[in-house]
Amino acid sequence: MHETMVELLGERPVLIDGAWGTELQKLGLQPGESPEALNLKRPEVVEAVARSYVEAGSRVIITNTFGGTRFTLERHGLADRVAEINRAGVAISKRAAGDQALVFASLGPSGQMLMMGDVTEEELSEAFAEQAQALAAGGADGLVIETMSDLEEAKLALTACKATGLPVVVSMVYDAGAELDRTMMGTTVEQATAELAEAGADAIGSNCGQGIEGFVSLCGRMKAVTNLPVWIKGNAGLPEMVGGKTVYRTTPERFASFVQPLLDAGADFIGGCCGTSPDFIRAAKQALGRR
Repeated sequence: MHETMVELLGERPVLIDGAWGTELQKLGLQPGESPEALNLKRPEVVEAVARSYVEAGSRVIITNTFGGTRFTLERHGLADRVAEINRAGVAISKRAAGDQALVFASLGPSGQMLMMGDVTEEELSEAFAEQAQALAAGGADGLVIETMSDLEEAKLALTACKATGLPVVVSMVYDAGAELDRTMMGTTVEQATAELAEAGADAIGSNCGQGIEGFVSLCGRMKAVTNLPVWIKGNAGLPEMVGGKTVYRTTPERFASFVQPLLDAGADFIGGCCGTSPDFIRAAKQALGRR
């Protein structure tokens, strides 16, 4: 296991952060606007989100670089600023973290479909390598490939990230099938976990796609096929439109009620995804303190 992981897991479990997109929206991110562009235009807003999670008790926070590949940035006319945007994202989170938390930089899906021929494996690999190298150069403590639905894309990203020498987490989305235990591509929890472990992931997990209650089973099934650390970031329920606004129904208290079941299922890292906030992380920290 990578030494960074060993050090972190010396005090298991590790409380991680919550949602970034919905928090940035609260601070003025507009529909259709590039969140990553804020790293250059309004870094103080991004730092406010990062700092709020550190103050809530997160021991690991991510970066505002989820859409930081050239493919995603190209939609906003920013494909020539990949390195600048990603390095700035790390610098912002590092400032907020200080000596209180580590920074695991975020890499999300490219938005290109391998199976449809939108992009070649070589092109995807190059894009992820470009982003990963920029994040590593910026001083990230680790990398987290998250919200992945295509296992093949996730493995290409993993290979690119491993070349940096940093620890790499790979987190899949399971939101399909009768039990919500398959990716959009039909890959099962067991298949993805086994293949990612074989490909060299330092930790494996799941985020997004469903409310926190669904992650207990997912976690247990991951632990059944790997000894690697498990990373869990569940949503505050599924979004609903109410009066033209997106609403998440799960409260911080209900979210925190699943901390112990997740630990019993084998979770090593626990945080939140869409709809969660620093209040959810504080509630999770309190639940950990009651153990």
